Amino acid sequence: MTQPSTLGELRKIGWVSQPVKEEMRANAAKAVAAGEPLFDGVLGYENTVLPQLENAMLAGHDVVFLGERGQAKTRMIRSLVNLLDEWMPYIEGSEIFDDPYNPVSRHALDLVAEHGDDTPIAWAHRDVRYGEKLATPDTSIADLIGEVDPIKVAEGRYLSDELTLHYGLVPRTNRGIFAINELPDLAERIQVGLLNVLEERDVQIRGYKIRLPLDVLLVATANPEDYTNRGRIITPLKDRFGAQIRTHYPLDVDTEMDIASAEARPLDLAGIDVGFDGGVNVTLPEFMAEIVATFSHVARASSHVNQRSGVSVRMTVTNTETLVANATRRALQRGERSVVPRVSDLDSLMSSTAGKIEIESMEEGRDGKIVETMLKAAVLEVFKNRFSPDELSDVVASFGEGKVVHTGDDLGSEAYMELLAGNQALAVAAESLVATAADSQSDEGAAPAVLASAVELVLEGLHLSKRLNKEHVGARATYRSRG
Repeated sequence: MTQPSTLGELRKIGWVSQPVKEEMRANAAKAVAAGEPLFDGVLGYENTVLPQLENAMLAGHDVVFLGERGQAKTRMIRSLVNLLDEWMPYIEGSEIFDDPYNPVSRHALDLVAEHGDDTPIAWAHRDVRYGEKLATPDTSIADLIGEVDPIKVAEGRYLSDELTLHYGLVPRTNRGIFAINELPDLAERIQVGLLNVLEERDVQIRGYKIRLPLDVLLVATANPEDYTNRGRIITPLKDRFGAQIRTHYPLDVDTEMDIASAEARPLDLAGIDVGFDGGVNVTLPEFMAEIVATFSHVARASSHVNQRSGVSVRMTVTNTETLVANATRRALQRGERSVVPRVSDLDSLMSSTAGKIEIESMEEGRDGKIVETMLKAAVLEVFKNRFSPDELSDVVASFGEGKVVHTGDDLGSEAYMELLAGNQALAVAAESLVATAADSQSDEGAAPAVLASAVELVLEGLHLSKRLNKEHVGARATYRSRG
C-alpha cells in the first residue's frame, strides 16, 4: 500500500498515534500470544532473563541490565527494535520525528499551522528509531539533550529563537528507543539531566523557555560492581527505572558451545591457492569444542581469576577461532587438506586468553602456568565425561614393556594411523570417542585426522588421570607407562 504523504491522507486511512511503549507492548503481546520468540539469537536466557524482559515490555518499563562483560546485554537492547512497527509517520523535516497529530518542535508546529492537512509527512523505518551512546566521563549534557547551534545563530536568527537549537541524542530518538551503555561511567551531574526523561518524559534545554515532551523508552547497561558497591548511579535515577534485570554467563557447557558455534567466524580459505585442489576442510570435533567451552567454565570458578571483571563468552569464541587457526596452520605446513584441532593445539590458546581474563597471583610471571593448569582441568573433565575409570585398562596395559607413543604438531594424521594399527586397544578407544562426536562424521576424508585428535585426547586424559607418564619437549609429547 502506498504510504500517505500528507497529514490529511494520514487521517483518512485511520492511522492511530500511540506512545512508543504502548506500540511495543502491543507487538510484544501479539508475539507472546502466537508463541513466537521476542528476541532471536540470544541463547541461554530462555528461562531466566528473557521472561523478565518480556514482563518489562508488557508493563511499559524503562530497563537497566546488570551484568559483567560479554553477557549479550547490548545485543538484547538492539533486538528491542524488532518490537517497533516497521514504519512510523512523522512530520517531514523534523529532527525529532514529531508525531503528526501531536507536534512538539517549533519546526513542526509552524509547518502544521501553515499547511494544515497539507502538511507533508515522511516515514521512518524502525531501524532509525534507535539511538545508542557509550557513557564516558567526557559525555556532556549537550551530547544527550542539546545545545545552541552557533551556525544557526550566525545565519541571522535570534539567540532566543527555538530554531537555533541543536538537539542531542535523546530528543533525536523521540518516539523510539535510546540506550546508554555503561551508565555508571556517566558523570553524576550528567545523570541528573536524565531524571526528567525518565519521570516527566521531557527535556529542558538551558537558556530557553522550552519544554519538549518526549516519548522515549530508555534502556541502560551497568556492571553490578559499579551499580551496587560504588554507588555511581545516583539514587533518584536508579529509582526511575521500572525494571532491573540481572544477566549471567551460560549456565552449562552445552549452551556455551552453541553460542561459540553461532558466533565464531569460520576460517574460509576459498579462492586462495594453498597447493592442493579444493582448499582445506575444517572439522571441529565435538569433544574439542567442549574442551574450549569447559575451559571458560573452569576459569569462572577459579580463585586465580578476578571474577569481578568476569570471563566473557567472547573468550570461548576467540579461543575456538584460535584453535581452528592453529590446526589450519599445522595442516598447511604438512600439506594436509583435512583440518582437525587436537589437544596439542591447545597451547595456542594463551594468546587469545591473555587479554580476556585478569589473573590474580601473588607471584609475578605465573599467568601462563595458571592458564595451563585450567586448560588441563578442562581436558580432564571432558575426558572423564566420556570414559569411566576402568574403561581404558587395556590401553594402559598396552604401554607395558617400555612401549612409548609420540604425539605433537610435527606429526601428520598418517603417523597416528600407523600407531593405531599397532595398538588395538587404543584404536578401539579412539573410535568410540569419535563415534560420540556426530559432527566429525560430516566429511569422510577427515576421518584419519579426527581419529588423530581422538588419540591425543585419550592419551592426555590418561596422563592427567595419573595412569600414564608424559614428557613434553617443544612440539613433541611422549607418553609411557608409569611402571
